[in-house]
Amino acid sequence: MSKAFSFVLGIVCVILLAITLISADKVLQAGPQLPRPPYEKQAEYHLVLITQELEAPFWVKVAEGAKEEADNNGSSIEVWGSYAKDQEEFLKKLEIAIDSKVDGIIVQGLDNDDFKELTKIKAAFYGIPIITVANDVPMADSLRRTYVGSDQFLAGQMIAKQLLTDMGTTGTVALMGDSQEEYYQQQRVNGIMSILQKYPGVRTEYAETTESREKIIATTQDVLNRIPDVDAFIAVNANITDAMVQEIGRRSQVAPYDIYSFDDSKDTLPLLKAGKLDGIIEQSPDEMGRLSVKRIIEWLRGETVPLNADGYLTRIRMLRAADLR
Repeated sequence: MSKAFSFVLGIVCVILLAITLISADKVLQAGPQLPRPPYEKQAEYHLVLITQELEAPFWVKVAEGAKEEADNNGSSIEVWGSYAKDQEEFLKKLEIAIDSKVDGIIVQGLDNDDFKELTKIKAAFYGIPIITVANDVPMADSLRRTYVGSDQFLAGQMIAKQLLTDMGTTGTVALMGDSQEEYYQQQRVNGIMSILQKYPGVRTEYAETTESREKIIATTQDVLNRIPDVDAFIAVNANITDAMVQEIGRRSQVAPYDIYSFDDSKDTLPLLKAGKLDGIIEQSPDEMGRLSVKRIIEWLRGETVPLNADGYLTRIRMLRAADLR
């Protein structure tokens, strides 16, 4: 019994040894044909795009344009940020990007002291170039290399001109803005006023509110109560448009009023299509994304140094409700 078992075991060992030798011979003969791990080309630059409104269609388009341009230039870009304008989370992501020593940062400008300190002191210390996109912050306050986005002053002028066409040169206009008075909103207001102040028959009233829906509604109620003869509304901050229009519609029909806003909110285009807005400024977010990546890579390669401090402006147009019919 033991001899038979030993004989069988010996046979098995011989077979296994033969299989091992044959396999080893094949491996040796294969030589350079051995499978290799896939080769991944190293990205030339690692960039980060940071926004406060990751879910907004406007910023989704900015990100799409940025990713396409980065890919075309052999670089990588990550999209970070916060939802619903969570400033604390947004600033945290900006600080992480700086600490990670990425090659460049493209960021939605935020006109407050914490943002300015991060860009002007910390990013500058590490030599990380900052480009603001869509919303600017003055270069002296942020040390950003350049700005890519709409000419907000011109956008304000375009809304004012359309308002005069629709309303005429007499009437009362309520400007609804954010109480934080960010730089890009100041530019819009300045553009609007540069046109309207030329017409003595046009009276303007500026109303401040936070982005809280309850506060927007309360501010709109206050305007309607204090100025019963108001003829037009301009939402300088697009994010307040929906609640503002809702309250106007609750008090009366929106049709008698001329109402305008901007397209950097998910609500404004649907409101325009529904006929509840008379016009919005349509911007070019995809172009902003592509151009901001293009400019920062040009700077990193030393092809365009310095970048234009005044910024690189993208296309805007007045989009009216009538254009969608």
